Amino acid sequence: MINSSSYLNTCRSRIEGALRQHLPSLHRLPLELHEAMRYSVMTPGKRIRPLLVYAAGYAFGVTPGILDKPACAVEFIHVFSLIHDDLPAMDDDDLRRGQPTCHVKFGEAVAILAGDALQSLAFEELCSSDVSETMRLQMIATLASASGSHGMAGGQVMDLTATGRGLTLPELENLHIHKTGALIRSSVLMGAMAATGETQQLQQLDHYGKCIGLAFQIVDDILDITGDTEVLGKTGGKDAAQQKTTYASLLGLSQARERAAQLYDDAIAALDSFGERADPLRELAQLIIHRSY
Repeated sequence: MINSSSYLNTCRSRIEGALRQHLPSLHRLPLELHEAMRYSVMTPGKRIRPLLVYAAGYAFGVTPGILDKPACAVEFIHVFSLIHDDLPAMDDDDLRRGQPTCHVKFGEAVAILAGDALQSLAFEELCSSDVSETMRLQMIATLASASGSHGMAGGQVMDLTATGRGLTLPELENLHIHKTGALIRSSVLMGAMAATGETQQLQQLDHYGKCIGLAFQIVDDILDITGDTEVLGKTGGKDAAQQKTTYASLLGLSQARERAAQLYDDAIAALDSFGERADPLRELAQLIIHRSY
């Protein structure tokens, strides 16, 4: 077994190279669209979702090279969602990852099309991924479901319609299971699907993904209150300004932190049967809980 920190550091370097390689060249037409795509993807980010793909694959002995395309695919979908979330019709934000948002830099029309093109590119990557045809189809279906009305798109609509009115805790969790959690869960599952279709193991990893997906959102809500805009790389305090119900506003900071800690414990417990093979997944769960941006 290799050191999990070393493995994740290797995967961080690997995904940066893979993203550069699989994005359209700046020298190909249409130039502005490709520039907007590369600008949005290559602005430094946490890369949590592709790292989850690599870490889940590692639990089953899958080599990183086989996972490059699925890892790129989930990051392309994630960035597509960020571009669209930042639009004036959505969250209307000017800052993302410490840089002007895509629509601020390139205009709304190009930003919308850049998001659309990244979504299409994600599925192109999966169609040519180095796994069996059966697993390839499962990955495509998993990512499509996580992106659509039963995943991120549905969660974003829930978020928009909930703005300005109070939500109960079950309603809030349902919103974020879709908006944030679905893609995180699919990242974990896609890494495992490169090696196995075994139902029980996938269920265990899915529970891990569900728990860390919700924990990720709770930490996000806490940081929106306690974090600094310069460190966060996005505008702090927007949830309160937009009158959004968050875990922090509903539970208070102390109970929100307790809820995140409980979800972390549940996620780690779901990995018991994997032994040391799941150490990278355990380390990512720690990074999610203790992150400052």
